Amino acid sequence: MKKRLLLHLSPLATVLLLVSAVSAQELVDRPELRSFVSRMVEQHQFNAPRLLRMFKKVRLQPDIITAMNKPAESKPWYQYRPIFLNRKRIEGGVAFWDKHVNALVRAEREFGVAPEIIVAIIGVETRYGGFTGKHRVLDALSTLAFDYPPRSRFFAGQLEQYLLMTREEQIDPLSLKGSYAGAMGIPQFIPASYRSYAVDFNHDGHRNLWDDPVDAIGSVANYFRRHDWRAGEPVAMQTHVSGNGYRELLKKGVKPHLPLAQFPAFGVQVPEQLDLSQPGSLIELETEGIPEFWIALHNFYVITRYNHSPLYAMAVYQLSREIRNRWEEHH
Repeated sequence: MKKRLLLHLSPLATVLLLVSAVSAQELVDRPELRSFVSRMVEQHQFNAPRLLRMFKKVRLQPDIITAMNKPAESKPWYQYRPIFLNRKRIEGGVAFWDKHVNALVRAEREFGVAPEIIVAIIGVETRYGGFTGKHRVLDALSTLAFDYPPRSRFFAGQLEQYLLMTREEQIDPLSLKGSYAGAMGIPQFIPASYRSYAVDFNHDGHRNLWDDPVDAIGSVANYFRRHDWRAGEPVAMQTHVSGNGYRELLKKGVKPHLPLAQFPAFGVQVPEQLDLSQPGSLIELETEGIPEFWIALHNFYVITRYNHSPLYAMAVYQLSREIRNRWEEHH
């Protein structure tokens, strides 16, 4: 590649062009791939020639790098919210609840997670299974493991988990499709989550998150229970702030860190229905006018274990409330 060409490109275009050039190289000839294969052989007794034949069929995807650098969660709240809080997504959630009411009732009974939370997660992730991703999972994870240095270690780990998962489930690793980040099926589990939290909720002998909404419902509920979801507890409440002291709370992040009894000292009102002894955090949402402020509680933090963005967690929570309200109107 000529240096003269690179001088006339934007930084992002330069990165993509370099990635394309690297991707054109035979993946199996790259030392990092060879090292990965050796590790899979030594630690998990995979067959090296078989793995190399499989990786020869992998196609690295520069557009995945582009998507990783422009996630929806980088949008301000007032642009992010309408993606998920709209009539189609709400009505779709009511229809999904109606269709799978028995599984949702059983999931709440066995795992303690309310139906609207499970439904909202599936609604945000894949529009109730309507869109589960277009990228081959093996291509996506290989691209991110070997061509995305900022998180290559994490995605190499997910690639390892994916190969273990497909071996355990007796699935062709080249056959599955998912998101650009390697998330899979109706609930968009990454491979490590699939291995740890997916359940055979319909008891047919298989954990099928691609075609079986019942298994997806049980798996989402199990994920939340394993991350300490507390049945019946509030998730978040909108509040008002005064002065500038509240900014100190914003710096602490989304994990509950301070008893609510201390919030007024920072200029934050606490709704009277909340237990002042419980810890909380403060989040700010950007609107086109005055920002919104919310007190986030333990269950809000649990939602962020599914996706670390507070925007994501708030979208799930608000969608769940809209779906619950609409479902109750119909019943």
